[in-house]
Amino acid sequence: MGRMFKNFGKQGMKIGTAMLAVALVASGCGGSGNGGKDTAKKLESLDGRYTPSADQPAWQLDTKKETTDLTWYVNADWWNTDFGNDVVTKKIKEDLNINIKFIKGDDTKLNTFFAGGEMPDLITVFDSNSPVVQKAASWALPLNDLAEQYDPYFNKVAAEDTLKWFQLSDGKTYGYPNYSNTQADYDSGNIPAKTAFVIRKDVYEALGSPSFGTPAEFKSMMDKIKTSFPDLIPFGFNSIGTGTGSLGDVLQDFLGVPLEDKDGKFYNRNLDEDYLAWLKTLNETYRSGDISDDSFADDGPAFEEKVKSGKYATMLLDGTPQQGGNLQIFMSGNPGKEYIAIDGPQSTVGNAPTLNQSGITGWMISFITKKCKDPAKAIQIFTYLLSDEGQMLMNYGIEGETYKINDQGKVELLPEVKDLQLNNADKFKKDYRMGEFMFFGHDKHKALSDDAFPESIKQMQEWGKGKLKPHFILENINPAQGTPEARSLTAIDTTWNTTLVSLIRSKSDDEFNATLDSYKSFLEQNNWDKIAAVRTEKMQANKDKLGLK
Repeated sequence: MGRMFKNFGKQGMKIGTAMLAVALVASGCGGSGNGGKDTAKKLESLDGRYTPSADQPAWQLDTKKETTDLTWYVNADWWNTDFGNDVVTKKIKEDLNINIKFIKGDDTKLNTFFAGGEMPDLITVFDSNSPVVQKAASWALPLNDLAEQYDPYFNKVAAEDTLKWFQLSDGKTYGYPNYSNTQADYDSGNIPAKTAFVIRKDVYEALGSPSFGTPAEFKSMMDKIKTSFPDLIPFGFNSIGTGTGSLGDVLQDFLGVPLEDKDGKFYNRNLDEDYLAWLKTLNETYRSGDISDDSFADDGPAFEEKVKSGKYATMLLDGTPQQGGNLQIFMSGNPGKEYIAIDGPQSTVGNAPTLNQSGITGWMISFITKKCKDPAKAIQIFTYLLSDEGQMLMNYGIEGETYKINDQGKVELLPEVKDLQLNNADKFKKDYRMGEFMFFGHDKHKALSDDAFPESIKQMQEWGKGKLKPHFILENINPAQGTPEARSLTAIDTTWNTTLVSLIRSKSDDEFNATLDSYKSFLEQNNWDKIAAVRTEKMQANKDKLGLK
């Protein structure tokens, strides 16, 4: 469930940059980023509450008797503001002796805080490139200083690479995200793939378990599917919407399109010859009638209904956890016909797949503000939720009450809890809230339980093992908001989204080539060289942060 919100948030929770830029300037947040240099001197003394220790979390040492009341703003209208009534937040409330009043809202609400409104104790936002995040030194407390003075144990549970990644120009880190995957997380094998080329098992077996790897094989198999299974749509893909669905960077990752050129500079993957060869293949498949026009018009719900009913024979699917419920509905109602992952389209030049997952930037980023009533208690929350104890609570609840450890050492939800999760999702959410309250949540803890994902996607995740490659160097490399390059890039991205659809739906080779030439001309007319230079510079900065060559 946490991942479902995550996917929604990335698409839906973009900061209103114009409003925020005005607000930040109005409130003095438009400075150089040095506003936090003297913060350590301003932190209040603990006055004997406890002696901080690097070997024990401060929440276990704190002797403060009265309950600490904190306000926490989350920049999302959908956030569940309840606290202390479900299993997860009730336990947090008891362990930390806190009461949290959650405030939710949109960009307008966030703007009021920086325009002189009463600041909350904690703030969570969703856009690491926003002025709010980039100027955090002027309104938030540095986590480094908070940990040093109040809770050194924080440094044991926070990932060093993640702290470095969010470091500002003053050398301090102010925000910490959830779902931040480091190189060590990828190397562990505990991060599951979230993309797959899938085919209905009955279709696959009826066709003789064929390969779809080369353009010729792909086109041939789509024609056979249309003939043998006339009621099915041969090939489907995620809803296009205002983006590219799974036919953009997802397909590029399947083909192992390079992340940078041979000189380490930014590489326009959209114009990679290997990728363009496959777009021509999809165009030929479309012209043969094996890709439905509806697939380009379907919104998310329409796509999901077709997944539930098994309408697609094959799909290039992004976000398998988000589609897990729909895939499970089809699997449960159609034994032997369930979707399975196979290799699907492969590089024409021999590149191995480089599937992407969540990067080091993560998703929701949380801060402790300079107006926080009790910064010591606030950093204790960060430490608690980042620790294994907090992670287990957020994912699985309380041992003996909601889960047990089985003979294989795996976390297993108790039968009555599992039944509620499967058959009464609303009550499960209200009473337990596991998998939803995911500040600082992390993929690696999903590997501890077979109940973390539905049966419908486990084979797909197994297929993906060994195919993941971090795309860290491409994170946060766009030009700064408000610059001419940023405005040009917005126009270019919009043009590419429509160009991709036009390429696949071209009526002839000549139309395909003309559409591609038009896109290339649009790049030249819209500062593409300057955009690429900015991205190259930021890619190098990313490499420096992470110690990459």
